[in-house]
Formats: sequence, C-alpha cells, structure tokens
Amino acid sequence: MAVSRAVRDLWLRRLAAPTQLGFHLSPRPLSSSAHQASKAAPSEASDHSYESLQVTSAGTHVLHVQLNRPDKRNAMNKAFWREMVECFNKIARDSNCRAVVVSGAGKMFTSGIDLMDMASELLQPEGDDVARISWYLRDLITQYQKTFSVIEKCPKPVIAAIHGGCIGGGVDLITACDIRYCAQDAFFQVKEVDIGLAADVGTLQRLPKVIGNQSLVNELAFTARKMMADEALSSGLVSRVFSDKEAMLDAAFALAAEVSSKSPVAVQSTKVNLLYSRDHPVDMALDYVASWNMSMLQTQDIVKSVQAAMEKKDLKSITFSKL
Repeated sequence: MAVSRAVRDLWLRRLAAPTQLGFHLSPRPLSSSAHQASKAAPSEASDHSYESLQVTSAGTHVLHVQLNRPDKRNAMNKAFWREMVECFNKIARDSNCRAVVVSGAGKMFTSGIDLMDMASELLQPEGDDVARISWYLRDLITQYQKTFSVIEKCPKPVIAAIHGGCIGGGVDLITACDIRYCAQDAFFQVKEVDIGLAADVGTLQRLPKVIGNQSLVNELAFTARKMMADEALSSGLVSRVFSDKEAMLDAAFALAAEVSSKSPVAVQSTKVNLLYSRDHPVDMALDYVASWNMSMLQTQDIVKSVQAAMEKKDLKSITFSKL
C-alpha cells in the first residue's frame, strides 16, 4: 500500500506538469503483436462443446464463437437458442477471457430462425385454451430473448464479424454486440414481417438505439428490404467494412487482441457503464458511474498503468490480474 500511495503521489505531481509525463493519449493503430494474434492457429476452447456453435481460442484472452451450421446457412435451431445462453454465461465467468469475436461459418453469417426445426414450438404451442397457449408463448418468447440479451449482459466486449447474409434473428444477435464489422458482401434484413410476425427478441428495441434513425429503422422493419454493407456503414450499424471475410476476421481478431491487452477492470467497467448510460438519463448515469468507480478506482491496474507510462514502457507489457 505504501508503494501504491507513492506511485499515486508521483502521478499527481506529474499531472501538474503534463509535458514531463512522457506519454500521450493520441490514437494509435492496432499493434503488430495484436495483428499477429489474429493469425494464431485456433484451438478448441475447453468447457465449450456444442451442436450449433464452435468456440475456439483466438489468441491470449480472446475467444472466437462461430455459428457452426454452414450446411444450413447457420439457421438458428432449438440447440442454438439454448447453447448461446450456456456459452455466454460461461464466457461471462471465464476470468481468462477478455474479448469475444462472433462470426458465422460457411457462406453467410446466418439466415435467421430455422423454421423447419422451430415450427412445432411456434405453430403448435402447448395449451388447451387461449390463456394457457398465450402463457406458454410468452414464456417461450422470453426464453428466446435471453439468447441475445446474454451477449449484451456479458461483461466482456463482443465483436460481431459479419459476412454474407445477416437475416432476421441475425440482426437481433448483432445489435446485442458491442462492435460490428462486416465484409463488403454483407447484407442485413429485418425479415420478420415477411413471415407474418413482429420481431420480438431484440431488433425493434436495440436497432433504433444503434443507428439513431427512427425513420430508417421503420423502413427496414416494415419492408424487410436488404441493407447492403455501404448503407450499414453510413447508417452506423457497422463501424468498418472490409473487402472480404478473411480481411474482416483479421481486423476483428486484431481489435479483440488490442482490447484484451487493456486493464480488464477498465474495459469491463466501461461496458457496464456504457450500457447503463444508454438506458438512463445523464444525471442518473453520472451517479451510477460515481458509485461504480468509488470501488473500481482502488484497483492496482491504475497504479501499474501509470507507473509503466511514467517509465516509458510499452503499456502492453503490463500483466493485469484475472477478473
């Protein structure tokens, strides 16, 4: 503690003369080490075995969750809705994981709900009267909503890497992610009106907050038209577009490696507070982060980061404790 106080005192004195600090906060490109992490050979992640997903390690502290039904265009079957919840609950508790990339195997990200597999639940619900059938359907919808809410609630940043079609439930999925990259061949469809229903697992709630254009959201949701990659970029649905799937995945893994090199206390605290701020007024969000940081500011990660900066060391050389 004495060392910590000494470093903090030195930090405060240096802040009074910022030109002597020896570091600055200007944006930097992703490091070469981060890019190299994206090239690492994937290995199966322990404790993750699924029918519809494949989870691999994509470098230090980074997991790759791949929708893995390429022969079915990654259609979302019963196993998928269950396994996504199981997968991201495990990731949330995994102290080794600090960032996640979600992508789709094969020719597209996902074609959305697997109607053939899900028909019995949706079209032949249990119950012998309106009240009981409605009760069953409401519970079923609530369970499906958890499939994507679990991504949003996971404290680890989640990067969606989209190629080809991202249809129906795919839009629900990616709007629950924190960052979205796509390939030039990607397109997006809020497809539900074409099968006679309103989207009910996240798109209508999250998409307006993601792109901030209610007119465009309404147009997409009422018509089920395709939004191509360039329009997705200009509207803010994705933050970057790449020439092809390989380039996109390289960039997504490099970004995940960069994020995972930061203090996990800082990154995960940032995600929690960004989500809270999205859904609350500014004064409530400020009060929340003040209460949050009254404990988080006591982390040794601050001491380690400032000490490395003052000693002009690469900040990526810091070893942060698991979280």
